[in-house]
Amino acid sequence: MGCLPCFGGGNKEERKEQDRLASAEARAKAAEAAQKRQEQFEQSAAGRAVRAQIQAAAKQSENSNKGEPVLKWQVG
Repeated sequence: MGCLPCFGGGNKEERKEQDRLASAEARAKAAEAAQKRQEQFEQSAAGRAVRAQIQAAAKQSENSNKGEPVLKWQVG
């Protein structure tokens, strides 16, 4: 009966460490998979279209304001 606390007490810390390592590994694998999906999307036709739309919107917003105030006040 004296050895039973040994199995539960020391094992808990070891289990926590194993869980922490497994979590870190799972996060790393998930990040790698997300990176691969992102790269595949960027290389696809849809990804190129989205990039072109973003660039066009940025160019349009650059040219639309030309230093003029967004709101103009009129008196009268």
